[in-house]
Amino acid sequence: MEYGPCGGVRPDLTCEMADLPCPFAASGEVVPWIGPPVAEWRPDLTKPVILTDFTVRPYALDSISTVTAALAGSCDGVLVGEHHNRPDLPPTLMTRLLVDAGLPAWITLTCRDRNRVVLEQELAGLAVAGATAVLCVTGDGRAHDVRPDVTQVFDIDSTRLAALASGTGPLVAVAESPDAPPIALRPGRLREKQRAGAQICLLNHVGSPSRVAAFVDAARAAGVTLPVVAGVAVYTDERSAQALGLPGLGLDPVAVQRVLNAPDPVEAGIAAAVAEARALLRVDGVVGVNLSGLASGRGEVLGAQIKAAVGNALRDRP
Repeated sequence: MEYGPCGGVRPDLTCEMADLPCPFAASGEVVPWIGPPVAEWRPDLTKPVILTDFTVRPYALDSISTVTAALAGSCDGVLVGEHHNRPDLPPTLMTRLLVDAGLPAWITLTCRDRNRVVLEQELAGLAVAGATAVLCVTGDGRAHDVRPDVTQVFDIDSTRLAALASGTGPLVAVAESPDAPPIALRPGRLREKQRAGAQICLLNHVGSPSRVAAFVDAARAAGVTLPVVAGVAVYTDERSAQALGLPGLGLDPVAVQRVLNAPDPVEAGIAAAVAEARALLRVDGVVGVNLSGLASGRGEVLGAQIKAAVGNALRDRP
């Protein structure tokens, strides 16, 4: 990694993968992009964008078809992750399956398992397959209990991947974690991703819309002009809430308990997500929301139905 820190920095500024200090966090300075600046281009977004996390069982075509059917018409695209703790179908194949089902595909591409030549191949394949956007992230390290015999690559990081993706066809998206330490470096780091070729930013979820507003204001002051899609935490039970409790991601504990203790946690979770999304869409600079998480610990179908209910409510009245 040359353009850190990533989102996995602990509160004591050590790495989430080992008890070692993060050198990027400890430096207190943003690493400037040294490649050629890319001509700025911003997507023409005339309405709030509603994205939905696409959660399916590994390698399961029946799961993909059921979830796509549940989400149809409720969102403007699905965000397909690339997971460090379980296998996924190749990004190009996932793109074709989603495009054939009528769902715009926002595909996450990580640097964990590929060198830059293979990443270039993936980007070319995503363009041919019809991906709407590629989310360029460094990626989590492989979980310790998942194929520990496999070498991890990390040839480049998210900033350089955004530069590779620029001009390949799909919209170039990058991620940022407003609440991940060191918080003060995050706006400047996003500016350098913009200089490398990023065209839109997807934020990891934070504790409150006011925190998103503060981050967007700080990013604008740092020179960031990217449109922002804010993360909305969707949970209806203990498991789906815990799944969102990752380093650098913040949930409002009061809101979580209000949902979990409600007579109908599913109804309460949908209402909480809709309210959060509407509040985020009122933040200047936020052009959309991403309905993030499992939504339910009782399977991907119910989770998709819950996220579809949130999306449909927002489409009826943003």
